[in-house]
Amino acid sequence: MTNDLVNTEKRGNVAIISISNPPVNALGAGVRQGIADAIDKAEQDAETAAIVLSGEGRCFCGGADITEFGHPVVDPSLPEVIAKIEACSKPVVAALHGVSFGGGLELPLGCHFRIADASALVALPEVTLGLIPGAGGTQRLPRLIGVDKALDMILSGSPVGAEEALALGIIDELVDGDLLEAAVVFAAARAADNSPLKRASELEAPPPQVGYFEERREKIKRRARGLIAPGHCITSVENAVTLRFAEGLKKERQLFVECRESEQSAAQRHIFFATRAAAKIPDVPKGVAIPAIRSAAVIGGGTMGVGIAMTFADAGIAVTIVETSDQTLENGLSRIKQTCAGSVKRGRITDTAMTSCLNRVKGTLDVADIKDADIVIEAVFEDMDLKKEIFATLDKVCKPGAILATNTSTMDIDAIAAATARPDKVIGTHFFSPAHIMRLMENVRGAKSSPETIASVMALSKKLGKVGVLVGNADGFVGNRMYHKYTRQAYFLLDEGALPEQVDKVLYDFGFAMGPFAVGDISGLDVAWAVRQRQAATRPADERYSPVADKVCEQGRFGQKTGAGWYRYEDGSRAPIPDPEIEKIIVAVSEELGIQRRDIKDEEIRERCLYALINEGAKILDEGLALRSGDIDVIWINGYGFPIHRGGPMFTADRLGVRKVYDAVSKLYDSHGDVFKPAALLETLAREGRNFRDI
Repeated sequence: MTNDLVNTEKRGNVAIISISNPPVNALGAGVRQGIADAIDKAEQDAETAAIVLSGEGRCFCGGADITEFGHPVVDPSLPEVIAKIEACSKPVVAALHGVSFGGGLELPLGCHFRIADASALVALPEVTLGLIPGAGGTQRLPRLIGVDKALDMILSGSPVGAEEALALGIIDELVDGDLLEAAVVFAAARAADNSPLKRASELEAPPPQVGYFEERREKIKRRARGLIAPGHCITSVENAVTLRFAEGLKKERQLFVECRESEQSAAQRHIFFATRAAAKIPDVPKGVAIPAIRSAAVIGGGTMGVGIAMTFADAGIAVTIVETSDQTLENGLSRIKQTCAGSVKRGRITDTAMTSCLNRVKGTLDVADIKDADIVIEAVFEDMDLKKEIFATLDKVCKPGAILATNTSTMDIDAIAAATARPDKVIGTHFFSPAHIMRLMENVRGAKSSPETIASVMALSKKLGKVGVLVGNADGFVGNRMYHKYTRQAYFLLDEGALPEQVDKVLYDFGFAMGPFAVGDISGLDVAWAVRQRQAATRPADERYSPVADKVCEQGRFGQKTGAGWYRYEDGSRAPIPDPEIEKIIVAVSEELGIQRRDIKDEEIRERCLYALINEGAKILDEGLALRSGDIDVIWINGYGFPIHRGGPMFTADRLGVRKVYDAVSKLYDSHGDVFKPAALLETLAREGRNFRDI
């Protein structure tokens, strides 16, 4: 029997059911029905002794078709299909290769046996979409491998390789050779010797020590602050220990549906799709040549340069750091060694991995040593003259096909490119600090950046394990331009009556990783100060400006690195402590500006900061600096600590209602003047009853 999505064939007395739904064999309604029908037919066929379930193409199954979410459920449901498989009287063997994620793992967990080849990766990543496994994953996996290992997999969502899956007991045999043929032999043997069918639902999950689940809840609180799915995962796994299978399965489904219908999951699914969409650049042809990047160079061995170099080395790409003095070069290489050693100590990498990483990094004082690099990333201080000088030198030294990139966070890419005879090879690669940890890579196209250069850097982002988002060239690009408007409101709020700790707490409670003042102290207040000083010459004389941050910097308070910024810090501690000296500076600025300080409510803080973000995002979209509203959300989730369960500023605007946001911004415009002038796009969408996702 053959249909479009599920194929069946016979090899001897073994029926092979193959999912054929490229690219990832997603478990849509047609696939589920096809599997259910094929299981029924094999069950009823007297000449069939055993069944193999496999996936065609590059993987077994990538999981549920999440585009079906939000639509009426079409029978049979995945739990029903899995129950049918598990109840089958004939051995059902899952043959796993490539990914088996989410429902794509829950399906084989319902089979009686599982074998895999070395390419297999298994995972239950639902928590990353604001969900819990909803087709028996929280009930069968703990019964197979124990509560602790199962929870580790479910709460992290991280994939497990074939060898580890074998050791854990997820798979029964690891195959070297033809997987499907091995699965047929394995299934026939199970039928021939009447092997007992291993049904996970009939096993018992060994109970952990008293207090185990409470400890896991407490442990995840900080990492999963504000999220409901991780707690529901723990509760559902606990049910696998305390309830009968049928009752635990019923509770799991209830918790799954609660998550699926939540605002949080809608936001996280939005980011999932937006991240995928960000990789697609409409004006870059699909077949454009992408030169391989096998070697890299980084100009500058400071904090950013070191982090960028580590990113390349971690990805298996040889990298050379160029510095101007032995001491600064040695300091940079030493920081890399210390960071790697710390990762080994914390169990994140092995000694072997550290050695391999360090062997891929070298340093030099001679820029001529990087003449063969495929890409060079300049990561020096934000000084245009210095950057132009460096790019003029690189243009002479580097091979013709090399990409010349700048890590600038605000400066004009075209002005930098003009210092070379190859502006088509120049592009911005804005990494975020710490570069070897932060996932965002804001790639900035210049007016002459070629499609090949753009495609290469977008592909490089993925190879480096980053989320690459292409943006246009403007002061601050997308992320920092919006961040400037956000922090500007925070400064104005200080001028008018708030204090840093109040503003930070309101935004932390909203879900941000930390508030703007705590962030400033970590990144260094002198960095933003230098940007403001550069912008001062072109700042309109009648534009509202708060000098409060400048006054703090004038006191030599640059944040944690000087022991004092918006907060003070005790030796050896990063915990921010409110400082009366800062309150004195703030009050003095209010007096200087002639502002009568007042009691500012938390709601006003939240709205002014959030609506400033949304309004600026609308202007950025109108100007074409971002390709999609989802790109802005991806930038803010991955680079600025915006809470993922809120889906990003533009998604938040859609959920609040664009009309409501426009009305609120209009009121703020009436009260605060041009700093809140509604974006033309915001006004248009509100008038037409549309959302940002519609454009």
